[in-house]
Amino acid sequence: MMASVTSTLRKALHQLEKERERIDRQITAIRSVLDESGTTRKLASLAKARRPKAKRRQMSAAARRAVSQRMKAYWEKRKAAAGKGKA
Repeated sequence: MMASVTSTLRKALHQLEKERERIDRQITAIRSVLDESGTTRKLASLAKARRPKAKRRQMSAAARRAVSQRMKAYWEKRKAAAGKGKA
């Protein structure tokens, strides 16, 4: 019974030590990147600069007029319907 507990604990210890080594390697890699760049701000600006910016679609004057007329008609109908409900 005691031998199985001991072997289980040794296995667990071995796995934890392997995981610690993996984490230490990751920490070292991150620190080296941070040391090369100087600051984390520099990394953030690099990541932001790599993202393509979405282009805004421009609406023509005719399209704006058409939208304006549609919205005016919409609000007129709505006001008329609200007026009928109150009377």
